[in-house]
Amino acid sequence: MSSTTGTDDPASAQGSGGPLLWRTPDEPTRGPRRGLTLDEIARAAVEVADRDGLAGLSMQRVAAEVGLTKMALYRYVANKDELEAIMIDAAVEEPPGPEALVGTWREQAEEFARLVSDVWTRHPWLPWVTVGERVMGPREVGWVEAAVRVVEPLGLAPDERMDAVSMLFGHLRTTLATASAGTRPWTADPAGGSTMRDLVAAHADRYPALTAVMTDPGRPVGSRWDFGLRCLLDGFAAAARRRAESR
Repeated sequence: MSSTTGTDDPASAQGSGGPLLWRTPDEPTRGPRRGLTLDEIARAAVEVADRDGLAGLSMQRVAAEVGLTKMALYRYVANKDELEAIMIDAAVEEPPGPEALVGTWREQAEEFARLVSDVWTRHPWLPWVTVGERVMGPREVGWVEAAVRVVEPLGLAPDERMDAVSMLFGHLRTTLATASAGTRPWTADPAGGSTMRDLVAAHADRYPALTAVMTDPGRPVGSRWDFGLRCLLDGFAAAARRRAESR
């Protein structure tokens, strides 16, 4: 679930888990003939990241989780990049198929956004580890495929469809950040110090416009998700109308 679709650099693909992610079921893996599967290792890595965050993820911790030594884990994955690659593709879960999203393109887009947010809420580290150029796994690419499929009826140009998908994922990431502890700049300092709201208010003469909007008690975080999604989808529809009128 990324705003990028991977990298064209073969060397980068080799080092980031690409071959491991895209192997066919009957291809041999690096591990021994009998023992753990890569799926079991990936699920264990997901559990560690869910419990301890990305900062707590290490080859040593995942090895302990599955009852291996750190060196034995290297028989399955070559490095932490490969571990993260298979972990991401396990955590994103199966993407929605064509039959799973029904209704108008807008209804499908809204349901798709809810599905993505549900997955990211279950695994709060996921949006941030999926940013940037890298090789995505089959499940993650499936989510991008589903998003492109949703906006297809709009008749946008191919590059506009990809831009729309990137903006949709970007909005979901941003609003997830506002709902995550420690990521909102206007919330209380966990150490008990001043909030950004207090600091800006103390310098209202310097930031009058910001001070004015911050005097509003605010809305629930979910309303920001809805408002942003509404604006995005309205924009996509307007772009589609302009394209249709120009034909």
